[in-house]
Amino acid sequence: MPNPSQSRAAALTLTAAVLISLLAGCSDGSKDKDGDGDLTAQKLSWKECPAPSESEGGGNAPSPLPGGTEWECATMKAPLDWADPKGDTIGLALIRAKTSGEPSKRIGSLIFNFGGPGGSGVTTLPAFGEDYAALRTRYDLVSFDPRGVGRSAGVKCEDDQQLDEFFQQDATPDDAAEQKEFLQNTRNFNAACEKNSGTILPHVRTTDAARDMDLMRQVLGDAKLHYFGISYGTELGGVYAHLFPKNVGRAVFDAVVDPTQNPEQSSLGQAKGFQLALDNFAEDCTSKVEDCPIGDTPQDVKDRIAKLLKDLEVKPIPGVFPRELTQTAATSGIAQALYSKDFWEYLTEGLEQAYDGDGKVLMLLADSMNGRDANGQYSNLVPANISINCADDKPRYTPDFVVSRLPQFRAASPLFGDYLAWGMVSCTDWAVAGAADHPNVAAGGAAPILVVGNTGDPATPYEGARKMVEALGKGVGVELTYKGQGHGAYDSKNKCVQGAVNGYLLEGTIPPAGTVCS
Repeated sequence: MPNPSQSRAAALTLTAAVLISLLAGCSDGSKDKDGDGDLTAQKLSWKECPAPSESEGGGNAPSPLPGGTEWECATMKAPLDWADPKGDTIGLALIRAKTSGEPSKRIGSLIFNFGGPGGSGVTTLPAFGEDYAALRTRYDLVSFDPRGVGRSAGVKCEDDQQLDEFFQQDATPDDAAEQKEFLQNTRNFNAACEKNSGTILPHVRTTDAARDMDLMRQVLGDAKLHYFGISYGTELGGVYAHLFPKNVGRAVFDAVVDPTQNPEQSSLGQAKGFQLALDNFAEDCTSKVEDCPIGDTPQDVKDRIAKLLKDLEVKPIPGVFPRELTQTAATSGIAQALYSKDFWEYLTEGLEQAYDGDGKVLMLLADSMNGRDANGQYSNLVPANISINCADDKPRYTPDFVVSRLPQFRAASPLFGDYLAWGMVSCTDWAVAGAADHPNVAAGGAAPILVVGNTGDPATPYEGARKMVEALGKGVGVELTYKGQGHGAYDSKNKCVQGAVNGYLLEGTIPPAGTVCS
């Protein structure tokens, strides 16, 4: 998900880096500062869920599931600093829907992380709850706002008006003056994060979230962690498996992050991934029986998009009043639509309208990517995303480095290359040092983990699934391939994929390694 504020381009999937903490396993027996006792023994007070907070994206309280099951919410205490488990605590927001099946057949809790980093699980799980009806026959469905996200000590940076300006800026500077302005905007954003959230920033690494999940496992009463990780959630799951291999239960990774890549490699991989998705979109539009309204051939479609973006750099067009559609906003909107084949019709509509001078649809798509609602309020998706990435990722890239890599990025994607390359400077002036070049997910001794890769995934390219399997170690990762489009596989509704995932999570039946679904 390209975005000028992010060190890699996707708010739903970026590699992060981790270090093996000296306190591995310290969630057992940690105390809270107020002397309430063992944090693993805390009792959660499940109550009716409130409406999502502004930082979680706003909106209405979650509606009951079909059949009348209500969503319940609670807050779990966790150490602010896992290196000081007896010190200050923070509250982590949780949500669950109890199992619909017979109590005697209940396996436990199935914990979801939908990616980002920075996505609110408390708002996302109810939005997709019906899709996991089969899994709820034997599990309580559970998700959470990871630390730094939403209601869980959410990171705050700039205000809504400043964010409007930030997301409209020229994120592909062409000369020294534009570079200076872009870098200053990045410094201003980062300084606002430090000013408004300095206490939490050092404690939002993926290793911290993984330790939170092991505490969560114990508080929920499960001997093993049963887990469904999507996009960045696969990285979080891999880090958990590395830190707590013996605690891994039945786990599925979908839309898989490549854990072997540093931020530069990840950005370049995403450039190739989004270009592939754009190629597939253009081919699909022009191959239909009816005329494609945005081009006569696949190359014509891409050439017209490139011209639109070039024109918007000079002269934006009306978007969502009073804002105009800039080159940056249009690029974000196009990228958002490439996340799912279901969105391709909106991309076609948005481009057709933009060619006629109306940028509303593309801007609405960009707003969706950036976490902006119809009232002009932003969730903390992007601030949390940047904070977690910058705490995880050790490399700090200079403008000169970016310029030297532009030819390589442009070769990977004429449309997204510059955008993703310049995104690498997001962490350069960050207040907290990054942990490592890439995460350690080696998990020898863990139970099998089903790793699902999608050949047409723009944000987490397919090759990452094989790299994850190899990095997890022999006998742990089991690869399944989905020949499809969009980000992720399970929510494509493909019966082969869902059958394999459900078979493992519900019955413990792992499919043969190398299984292919199409």
